[in-house]
Amino acid sequence: MKADRSALAELYRDHVAVLGRGYALALAETGWDGAVIHSGSQKIRCVFDDQYWPLRVTPHFQHWLPLAVPDCALLVMAQAPVPPTLFHNTQRSFWEGTISPESDHFWAHFQVVEVSEPEKVKDLLPRGARLAFFGEDAARGLSWGQGASVHNPSDLVKRLDRLRTIKSGYEEACISEANRRAAEGHRRVAEAFLTGDHSELQLHLMYLEATGQDDPETPYKNIVAMGRNAATLHHVHYGRRAGGARSLLLDAGATFLGYASDITRTVVKGNGEAVDVFRDLVARMDTLQQEAGRRVHVGLPYEQLHDQSHELLAEILRDLGIARGSGDELVASGATRRFFPHGLGHSLGLQCHDVGCAVVRPRPENPFLRNTSTIHEGQVFTIEPGCYFIDSQLEALRSSAAGSLINWKLVAALAPLGGVRIEDNLAVGQETARNLTREFLGTIS
Repeated sequence: MKADRSALAELYRDHVAVLGRGYALALAETGWDGAVIHSGSQKIRCVFDDQYWPLRVTPHFQHWLPLAVPDCALLVMAQAPVPPTLFHNTQRSFWEGTISPESDHFWAHFQVVEVSEPEKVKDLLPRGARLAFFGEDAARGLSWGQGASVHNPSDLVKRLDRLRTIKSGYEEACISEANRRAAEGHRRVAEAFLTGDHSELQLHLMYLEATGQDDPETPYKNIVAMGRNAATLHHVHYGRRAGGARSLLLDAGATFLGYASDITRTVVKGNGEAVDVFRDLVARMDTLQQEAGRRVHVGLPYEQLHDQSHELLAEILRDLGIARGSGDELVASGATRRFFPHGLGHSLGLQCHDVGCAVVRPRPENPFLRNTSTIHEGQVFTIEPGCYFIDSQLEALRSSAAGSLINWKLVAALAPLGGVRIEDNLAVGQETARNLTREFLGTIS
């Protein structure tokens, strides 16, 4: 079901109230009178060219409102005035247009001041106030009278990152809609792969069409990987030829009002001994992913959940004959981490790899884990276990003591199929976690 716009407007009202309280507290704790948040500037593609990338809105700005117009400013004060002031840049170039927001539910929650030239914002900011500047464009901050010493102050950034960690009902609804949209694309691509012979580029374009997105609107570059390419975790150099591949890993999301989804499914077709084992591996990894999701609860360290996923993977490797020995032995020897080298998941929100959950360094054996928080109600994160046949990882495993535990003949047979990743997006509730992905997309096989 598509997002209910009237319900979304009510949730947004509460969202803005929460943000107002959160900002007031963060500003007071750090000694700032207010914050000036820049919507962002278009970035030049190359210093030797005169073309620009599409605008990526500053996430602190987008946390407040889904407006993708360059050189706007949002003034948030620790005290009055309330509501925040939006300096809406009305200057338009005949070279570029702007993207109209999908919904207009937010305008009434701001004091809107239209500004025909961005430089004029400087004269409209309160004089004598200690203001922090948020944004990537230092030159714009300087043009508004905000010196380099007030740009993205780390003490305030840390507090606002924590504020973004706990999602409001509005944010959860936006991420849910982003999941619904992405599910349309995943179904379309899976059906095309299973019933025809297409190149990775063709499947990528099908996904964009099904989700109604242009490439720059996606939360990250789609990963469309067939066969051995699935062993490259971020494979985005799409093959142009259809080659009869028997496996497909699709890691692709969508956005809604600035919020992202991040979903991965692995599909296999055809017959044969290796394909049958790989199909079983996909099914077992899907079961592992759902089991990890069921184990999510408030108070559990996310890194502990990551460790548990390796214990579950060890049993799969044993059951399928990929490895032998006890589960404890496969984990302790580091064997499972050669098949599953990345982290179990990451925070999700305005950015695909959202902020606020990488609170401490992970243990040395988990160097790529992006979520090291203790799970709290309101967090939204991914659960994405994987099992891959990556040449460099397999070479390291073969030369280690754990190499004797591996069925290298079977590994060689499975390697042309690349690997498996299954990824869902979960929103943590007081008692259980809501699986935002499975509400729209189950297991594709």
